[in-house]
Amino acid sequence: MAEERDRRSEPRFGGLIGELSAEFAGTMILILFGVGVVAQVVAGGALTSPPGGLGNHDSIAWAWGIGVTLGVYTAARLSGGHLNPAVTLALAAFKGFSWRKVLPYWIAQFLGAFVAALLVRWNYTEVLGHADPGHTIKTQFVFSTLPGNGNPAAGVHEWGAFRDQIIGTAILMLLIFALTDVLNNPPRANLAPWIIGLVVVAIGMAWGTDAGYAINPARDFGPRLASYATGYNTAWRDQWGNLYWWVPVVAPLLGGLVGAALYKLFVGNFLPRAEPEPPGRVPAPEEA
Repeated sequence: MAEERDRRSEPRFGGLIGELSAEFAGTMILILFGVGVVAQVVAGGALTSPPGGLGNHDSIAWAWGIGVTLGVYTAARLSGGHLNPAVTLALAAFKGFSWRKVLPYWIAQFLGAFVAALLVRWNYTEVLGHADPGHTIKTQFVFSTLPGNGNPAAGVHEWGAFRDQIIGTAILMLLIFALTDVLNNPPRANLAPWIIGLVVVAIGMAWGTDAGYAINPARDFGPRLASYATGYNTAWRDQWGNLYWWVPVVAPLLGGLVGAALYKLFVGNFLPRAEPEPPGRVPAPEEA
């Protein structure tokens, strides 16, 4: 049984190239649903009468969560379905994931997010052009996050958003570790991706006001670069004019490490030791 589990933990073909291809595809699926729903609600909703007739905050949260679930299912067998540089970094720091794979995984994740955002930008060309002809910060929020969701009345600046992203990503990572730790009590029947998707929905509903719950550097930087490349000159700054792009990149990386450390401190260190789990893997149905 142990030998069978070891064989299942290896990519069926392709080696590292197969893993990177899976990360690219899984992250692309995530962003197609996530950025796509924001385009529909923000840009498409602005053209309905009354405005906002194509969805709301809850539909955005649900689509992001479903996107995470489907993206993980797409990639999990080959790569573990990280889809998030913060996840990859935390798995390397705490779960034995190979450090030499961290940068390649990050590149694949950023490229998947970038390509997906270009597809959304292309598909919603007319809607975005009518809702915001100047391609300003009004619809920049479709692609990348802003402090206070771009609303100056919220009073949130970059350091408030930085704090928020550390907390939100720490929650995400603590729960990912809890839900995928075979020494704990993980979901059975390969349901972990669904539960992780629900975690993202919950974070969106509870922690979305201060910074738009990027909680994923690839999710924010890839679409931000795509928007800049297609006419959004405001892409790198927030509504205050401050350089903002680094906040949803750096803060989630730190938050992921914090969340992983908290899981280890409060839960992982007290679990009975057993056969080591494959690093960075969602448990396969046979293992569950």
